Amino acid sequence: MNILIVFDHPRRDSSFCGAVLDHLRDGIIAAGHSSEVADLRAEGFDPRLPVADEPDWDNPDKVYSAEVLREQERISRNDALAFVFPVWWWSFPAATKGWIDRVWNNGWAYGARTLPHQKALLIGAASNDVAGYAKRGYDSAMQTQLVTGIMDYCGIPEARLELLYDVMAGPETRKEQLSRVRDLGATYF
Repeated sequence: MNILIVFDHPRRDSSFCGAVLDHLRDGIIAAGHSSEVADLRAEGFDPRLPVADEPDWDNPDKVYSAEVLREQERISRNDALAFVFPVWWWSFPAATKGWIDRVWNNGWAYGARTLPHQKALLIGAASNDVAGYAKRGYDSAMQTQLVTGIMDYCGIPEARLELLYDVMAGPETRKEQLSRVRDLGATYF
């Protein structure tokens, strides 16, 4: 199976999210799968929605910009999707949200046609702890927004949100989380 990993963090090589990406890929490879990384920031993807990529509700066959067509081709050549991101304001960072807004468009990812992928794994690095998320309902809100509102809406029947809580707690916590991420890469797909 080929898995497209959408990575969104400004510091690929020196961030915890970068380590999450590496461990996820290690697990995917250990399971005999392959991966492709869409590093949105390093690639300079523009998350702003121009008129050319605005959904056309009257035309499910609209042809979008060349940049969007390239991203759609990249998605299409993979069997499953994974996302690695820091949780900012209880959601994806702007580059990931803008990538979805532009690329997962009407007539291609929802509407007349939906995505053919069966699985998506969303891994968010969260600085708050489990109790903080539960107290305010952030975890369930993210589940509804990202899994139900985006993945399910676009036809992906099996999507899973994994929050790595309390990532600022220290090296032992991070070591355990990275081990868990590697295991997810090896078993989820």
